[in-house]
Order: sequence, then C-alpha cells, then structure tokens
Amino acid sequence: MTTARSSYPLTLLYDASCPVCRLEMDELRHRNVQGRLAFVDISAPDFDLAQYWPASAQGDTSGPPTMQDMNAALHGIGPDGHVFTGVETIRLAYAAVGLGWLWAPTRWPLLRPMTDVAYRWFARHRYEISSALGPLVSRIEQRRARARMARMQRCHDGHCEM
Repeated sequence: MTTARSSYPLTLLYDASCPVCRLEMDELRHRNVQGRLAFVDISAPDFDLAQYWPASAQGDTSGPPTMQDMNAALHGIGPDGHVFTGVETIRLAYAAVGLGWLWAPTRWPLLRPMTDVAYRWFARHRYEISSALGPLVSRIEQRRARARMARMQRCHDGHCEM
C-alpha cells in the first residue's frame, strides 16, 4: 500500500521586507492553528540559506538556489526536503490553513499558466506594487490587528477565541 507524500509541515521562505508578502504571511501565520507552516524571513540579517538548503536538496541535481533565485519566487520546503516554488507553494500554504479552495482554481488547465505568469510578474515588481499599495496595506494591517485584539478581549473561562 502506498501513502501519499505529506507536504506538511511546510517551511515558507519569504521576503518580509516586501509589505504585501509580509501581510499575507502574517495572515497565514495567524491562521496556522494546526502548526502546519513554519515561516522564515529571507530578508533577515541572520538568514543563512545553507541552513535550510542541505536538508531540502534531496535528489535535487540543479544545485542550491542563489539569493536571487530566492527573491524571484516564494519557496517552500516539505518535511521530506522537497522544494516547492511560486504558486504551488501558495496553494499548499493556503491549504494548510483550511483555505485551499481559494487557490484551487489556479490548478485548472486554463488558469494555471495565467496564474503562473501573473505570479512571476508580481514577484519581479513586488516592491513597486507594495509601495503603490502602502496605504492600503497599512489599513489592512491595522484592521486585522484591531479584529484580533477584539477577539482576544472576548475571553470565556480563561480561554480566548483566536
């Protein structure tokens, strides 16, 4: 009997210096109640790609990525060392927090190529996009923070709804 390979826990290697990327990872982090995701900021001063890559390079003949490769797409590393990139990583991350249905249509044959192209375009222009959307990103972050604080204040019997 063969069992399906699990993609979890999935380690997400993302760029927290990108406000839009950080916004999404913060939302995923908040929804990660089952602990299926781990988050690593590749823009952190102490980030060391070698710390993650040897474990993830099982069977990879293309060699380790460069920081330029890391900045070109979101990377995810599964528990068996399998590396996911781009939209596939996003699909897995959203599925891990129970929102896989949001990204499921991006697997459809007609949408998949368009989604992949759109993602690569976003990844190349994410700083410009984040700059243009800065006020909106700030409002979303503030709204989410207020909503989380309100939920935390509604404690019952010493347990808070998160």
